[in-house]
Amino acid sequence: DRSSAASEVYKRQEIKQKKFNSEHEKLVVNILFTGNWMNLENTKHLKTFGLTLPQYNILRILRGQYPNPATVNLLIDRMLDKSSNASRIVDRLLLKNLVLRKICKKDRRSVDVTITEKGLELLKEIDNQQSQWREKF
Repeated sequence: DRSSAASEVYKRQEIKQKKFNSEHEKLVVNILFTGNWMNLENTKHLKTFGLTLPQYNILRILRGQYPNPATVNLLIDRMLDKSSNASRIVDRLLLKNLVLRKICKKDRRSVDVTITEKGLELLKEIDNQQSQWREKF
């Protein structure tokens, strides 16, 4: 079964350090290790849909705003990875026809971003497969 296969992979990649200064240090290292492993698995999964984690994050934010647009500043505020460049991510999603970008009517210096039907359909497809993917954990 998938979950035991994932567990075996995880065990092979387990932390090699045997001695820790404290239980707290051991806990922190294990949380970081597990978080990084889950991130890597999520990255692999999203790659099958042609998306990166930050692109997926922005699409989910835009779906939450839908049908209203979001400004790039709102996207930056809500992104999980604050070091990502939201403008460049929007540019890449625009090339894939997953978002629309328009000059904001209220403030011409700002840009409104909206998810497209194609973007909504892609998220729906990912959602449908997410439950199967999560079974690995």
